[in-house]
Amino acid sequence: MSNPPITAGGTRSSAVAGTPAAPPATALAHFAARLSVETDVSDVHADLEAGAAGLVVVDVRSNEAWEQGHLPGAIHLPTNRISTDGPRIVPADALVVTYCWGPGCNGATRAALEFARLNRRVKEMLGGFEYWVREGLAVETAQGRTVRPVDPLTAPQASPTCDC
Repeated sequence: MSNPPITAGGTRSSAVAGTPAAPPATALAHFAARLSVETDVSDVHADLEAGAAGLVVVDVRSNEAWEQGHLPGAIHLPTNRISTDGPRIVPADALVVTYCWGPGCNGATRAALEFARLNRRVKEMLGGFEYWVREGLAVETAQGRTVRPVDPLTAPQASPTCDC
């Protein structure tokens, strides 16, 4: 990426302001829309710990990935089975949260689209399984629950939440 151009006064113009910011009303609509379809690891963890009613967390990864570890309380429903098995497995009034491997994978997005096609309320969990693990949250396996150390690049080491 190149540096912003130098102005006549010898200073660099703003790289951030090089493209003007959207009007506040546009930004409001954009960010509200994003939050209506996305959630994060910290909020999902808080709701699972609190036993939030009507929340169904869906792991859409392969059988091998599920067996390697998954969120406690999640159900396993790979994306290719959502249209056929989703209506039977997930209550119609549930708020569905989908997750896949991590930010480099769009499996959770594809799965959320499938739930939306079923006329379900749905959100995608940003960060996926990767950030769940990196934030030091419990993972369920056939051997029981395990926890890995917190990655200080993703969360404070003393807390599973950034309080942002």
